[in-house]
Amino acid sequence: MGTLYLVRHGQASFGAADYDQLSPLGFQQCRLLGEYWRARGMQFDAVLTGSLKRHAQSFAGIVEGLGHAPEPLVWPGLNEYDSHAVIGALHPEPLHKPANAEEYRHHFRLLREGLAAWMQGRTQPVGMPSYAEFSAGVASALAHVLKTAAQGSRVLIVSSGGPISTAVGQILQTPAETTIELNLRIRNSSVTEFAFTPKRHMLVTYNGLPHLDFAEGAALVTYS
Repeated sequence: MGTLYLVRHGQASFGAADYDQLSPLGFQQCRLLGEYWRARGMQFDAVLTGSLKRHAQSFAGIVEGLGHAPEPLVWPGLNEYDSHAVIGALHPEPLHKPANAEEYRHHFRLLREGLAAWMQGRTQPVGMPSYAEFSAGVASALAHVLKTAAQGSRVLIVSSGGPISTAVGQILQTPAETTIELNLRIRNSSVTEFAFTPKRHMLVTYNGLPHLDFAEGAALVTYS
């Protein structure tokens, strides 16, 4: 069997004008993951990333800690959905940056509702593909791994919470509601592991943070 590691990007810039930018903490999370893997002799045979800046920056952080990795294949099907467009399709009123815990909860309640509507085909967020097209982009990346990766190889994907939870949902054949819950609980720089044969992927672990499992690591855990 081969092993596929799917890593969510490090902490980005939630609430900023440009979310698609790692924070200093986000880069640190990814560098620590690379250091964790380096200490265990990890080497990758192939790498895929989405085409967003936070994907490239997260991969750069991993490589800084790991020391070396193959040149990534950029796969736009691994890009995240536009959360503002998803929310706006149901709630067109502009939202300001959340300033407290209740406003954060309200934002994610709206996101949960918007994702359900998009996935069920009840809305079409501006500038976004249909959910069927989004899901097909994720499936194409997984199929590429099965088609091109050698038996016993290790493959790394650096992407976002939406594509990673969608990949898990495809493998486990979960309903949309479960996929949404997987998405909203995935942590920055977390690792999801699949085992794969030439015919299929199998889930081994989801949303792990082994590189932050030390006394001060709890302070480095983020979700956005």
